[in-house]
Amino acid sequence: MQIGPHLLRNNVFVAPMAGVTDRPFRQLCKELGAGYAVSEMAASNPRLWATEKSSRRTDHTGEMEPKAVQIAGADPQDLADCARFNVERGAQIIDINMGCPVKKVCNAWCGSALLQDEELVKRIVDAVVGAVDVPVTLKFRTGWDRENKNALNIARIAEDAGIAMLTLHGRTRADGYKGDAEYDTIAAVKKSVSIPVVANGDITSPEKARFVLDYTGADAVMVGRAAQGRPWIFREIDHYLRTGKHLPAPYVDEVRALMDEHLRGHYAFYGDYLGVRTARKHIGWYVRDLQGGEEFRQKMNLLESVEEQLLAVDQFFESQWTYGERLQYRLAEDLQAA
Repeated sequence: MQIGPHLLRNNVFVAPMAGVTDRPFRQLCKELGAGYAVSEMAASNPRLWATEKSSRRTDHTGEMEPKAVQIAGADPQDLADCARFNVERGAQIIDINMGCPVKKVCNAWCGSALLQDEELVKRIVDAVVGAVDVPVTLKFRTGWDRENKNALNIARIAEDAGIAMLTLHGRTRADGYKGDAEYDTIAAVKKSVSIPVVANGDITSPEKARFVLDYTGADAVMVGRAAQGRPWIFREIDHYLRTGKHLPAPYVDEVRALMDEHLRGHYAFYGDYLGVRTARKHIGWYVRDLQGGEEFRQKMNLLESVEEQLLAVDQFFESQWTYGERLQYRLAEDLQAA
């Protein structure tokens, strides 16, 4: 799998997720087998470039290459300028967001709202591709709603403009994240273009990744919500795609060490005060399917210091030894009864 000059080690990618795929999490996913990761979306409005939030979102210091920045906006010139700004600061790939379904983003005529105006899509991709000398990719959805699916048109516009890779989420903007992703549109797009196509949406297991690749003919899969609290899913999928065999669940001690690494990197990135508070969601995701996880999460959310949080997490994973040397996920029926 290759994007421009960048040869990737596999075809299992991390989806850009606002408030989730910050630098510490992206780096951890890459260490655990992800072949590629894209930053959270950075606003194209130049007045926001110097804000602390924007600066953190585009911070790739020490990150495994290639370094990819996703940009979002509606003005072709602003997006072109934003692309140049980020390339000057080390971005090696620029990704254009036309997939976000969040209302506040779409109300600003950004994200998947752009799919309603194909002429504007053309002007944006032409402007961004022409502005930088690094590969430009596009992430988008199947259309605005199920009556207005235009992914094939968008894909052709993008390919004609010189877009290097397409990532297609198998839902419309109106679907949000509800219902099941569909893969027929992704398969149709793959057949209609000659550039790489990445399938996104409901990739939750190694078996699902294999099915989606076979069904769509896509070149890669992109994993989003399934990686929250389970970043080792990338090595599990990669191993299954290569061998047809499953890796066992990770050792408790390995996850204990990974949690410590992730949290310390998170605190260093955000500072102690904000770091403790933003780490809570990550910790909650890590423990949600483990014995005692929900009770622990509720208590952990009351802790206010780095030291308390680190100690509590360490003690929780120490307690998981009760159930075996490897993580023991509760069965679906246990979760439903809980």
